[in-house]
Amino acid sequence: MSSHPQRWLESFVDRLYKLRWILLLIFMALTGLSIYPASQLSFEQSIESLYAKDDPHLLDYLESKRLFGGDEFVFVAYTTPDLLEPEGLLEVRRFSQDLSKVPGVNAEVTQNLADALSPPKLNFFLRALIRRKQDEMTELFRGVLIGDDNQTTAIALRLLPEENSPVSRGETFRRIRQLAEGHTPQAYVVGEPVQVHDMFRYVEEDGNILFKVSLNLLALVLFLLFRRLRWVMLPLLVVICSILWTEAILVLGHFQLSMVSSMLNSLVTIIGIATVTHVAVHFQELQRNNVSRPRAIRQTMVELLPAIFWTCATTAAGFASLLSSEIAPVRSFGIMMALGTMMVLIAATVLLPGGISLGSLSAPLKHSSEQGLERILKKVCLGTEHYPRLILSGTVLLVLFAAVGFSRLKVETDFSKNFRDSSDIVQALNFVETRLGGASTWEVNFPAPPKLNEEYLDRVRALASDLQQANPPGKQQLTKVISITDTLDFIPKIPFASDPIQSKLDSIKSLQPDFESSLYNSEKGRMRIVLRALERQSAEEKLSLIAKVDALAKKHFPGSKVTEKTDAADVKAAEPGKAAGIFILLAYLIDSLLNDQLFSFLLAGTSILAMMTIAFRSLKIGIISMIPNLFPIVLVVGAMGWFNLPLNIGTAMIASVSMGLTTDSSIHFITGFLRERSRGASVVDAIRRTHRGVGRAIIFATCALVAGFSVLTLSHFIPLIYFGALVSVAMLGGMLGSLVLLPILLRLFYKDKVESAA
Repeated sequence: MSSHPQRWLESFVDRLYKLRWILLLIFMALTGLSIYPASQLSFEQSIESLYAKDDPHLLDYLESKRLFGGDEFVFVAYTTPDLLEPEGLLEVRRFSQDLSKVPGVNAEVTQNLADALSPPKLNFFLRALIRRKQDEMTELFRGVLIGDDNQTTAIALRLLPEENSPVSRGETFRRIRQLAEGHTPQAYVVGEPVQVHDMFRYVEEDGNILFKVSLNLLALVLFLLFRRLRWVMLPLLVVICSILWTEAILVLGHFQLSMVSSMLNSLVTIIGIATVTHVAVHFQELQRNNVSRPRAIRQTMVELLPAIFWTCATTAAGFASLLSSEIAPVRSFGIMMALGTMMVLIAATVLLPGGISLGSLSAPLKHSSEQGLERILKKVCLGTEHYPRLILSGTVLLVLFAAVGFSRLKVETDFSKNFRDSSDIVQALNFVETRLGGASTWEVNFPAPPKLNEEYLDRVRALASDLQQANPPGKQQLTKVISITDTLDFIPKIPFASDPIQSKLDSIKSLQPDFESSLYNSEKGRMRIVLRALERQSAEEKLSLIAKVDALAKKHFPGSKVTEKTDAADVKAAEPGKAAGIFILLAYLIDSLLNDQLFSFLLAGTSILAMMTIAFRSLKIGIISMIPNLFPIVLVVGAMGWFNLPLNIGTAMIASVSMGLTTDSSIHFITGFLRERSRGASVVDAIRRTHRGVGRAIIFATCALVAGFSVLTLSHFIPLIYFGALVSVAMLGGMLGSLVLLPILLRLFYKDKVESAA
């Protein structure tokens, strides 16, 4: 960049200043017009969307939904001492009928213990059979409708497909929970659909509430730092306008927020607060030097606008690298953050000249706290001068220590760990999984002939038997195996039936109308065995179980050819047996998000390096600037490993997010350094002056944002807590990188000759 601000920049700033009132009014009006469309930004509440379209786990799950109608079950469980008494079973039936009336529930296929032991509509033969085999019938439903204590029962509600439901999923769950809470004794509601809904609900509700609380806390901290209401209102104005404009544009572009992009407001807040803080500190310093307000505004914009532009451009480029992902919400998040970052650039450019000009504004006094901060910064600067080797050696050791933490990283697959122990969903899971059995439903499906025969059913029995023994010694992971042969074997052979198997299936329909269709699709040539597993398992246990079950399915049904006896005598190759279900989607969810993050991260690093090189017209500066930007990322990811913070839905992309957040400090510091060098300062003096000015802005912004993000620790959703903590660590790491590492690197690579400036 040239040694003096270019004429076009001065001309542009002069025009901005002359039009400041018009621009302020126009963009405030645009902000008002953005409020309604921004409020219409909706949330994509789908686990499927967090997978690449060609992901095999997703394809298997979607295929199962098409074949068998899916497993969107909700279980309502409670304990009562007289469960098996007539009064207890009568209450089960009554409660089941009430739950079946909830809109969104498929009332025709609701299962409950009372109807299972004494079906209301049976012929004489089946009624006599069930009466004679009451104990066997109870065992058949053990772990599904009745617990081992003979006091705990569950009512299984199958949900209508969401597109066929008269109300939203949220409304269905609200009414089910309302009935459960009003029941005596209290009932508990579990099921993967409920967990997924609660995840999105907590993120949406907590995101909105905590964002407002964090803005208020930010306002308080900014007031304590600047002691001027103006420097509280202007940063918040830039943040709020940027967010509203971004959200309005997203609505017009038919975008939706997702779990990945739920942190949009928080990240735009970081960029906006940091940007205005640098402007505030620079402007106040000029005022203290007796520069008039109009001239101070112009000079501030001329000297900082290039840095602000390149900060926003590099951040946007970093986030735009997420467009390389195969997962739609991750790509959308990249677009949203790139857009939000550029909205900060526009808001700061058009709103700050008018905002600073409003009302009277005298030169600020230096408070004792600022003087103390300057002394600290001076000591830090002197420390980097006197002990560069010691600091660099310590940094290398810290990086190596943090890098060891990479090997300790773990992926969180226990979906219940996303919620606080006091939450309804965790308490319900604990109740069900300790008294009834696994709360997670999944399956193995495998090829089947168009017409069932005993030879084929023997193979199904063999697979079911092996699955029942799949648990490791002394550990129960798989709590129930439900196959078509369980009920077929319960029904005795019907005399004189021309087709014994089909006659049994016809009889079973009177017990459970959807029994056959939920397990066997003769038209598509596929059968499944439904499994119940504990949700509260470690990642290693869960993934090991899935792999073992999948291997058993392939062992018994390796995908040999199935001959369909049609007029054309077609022969087609059948897919081998495989495990599928939302249980597996949730287990591999973080792996899906991490799948292409390494490439996105490398692309982000390359993009930022290229932007830095272009901004400062120097590859040397571009490389130097990357070191303090990479330092906090290593620090954050390493800290996760050492402190046993798992990779979950909130932290899976923390490396890419951190890369986008740390460029601000380094760009402003390098710009300030080059500006001082262009004025004739030596390398040492340039760094000292930059430390005193830009350093204060970096510390002010970091303190305000860390305080604001501390509010996320109040969230009901654990990943949001981790996200807030790790973003704070990233910002602190970025601050140390810019104030400690960057000065040492600049002294190392720059000699005492005048350099170009922004």
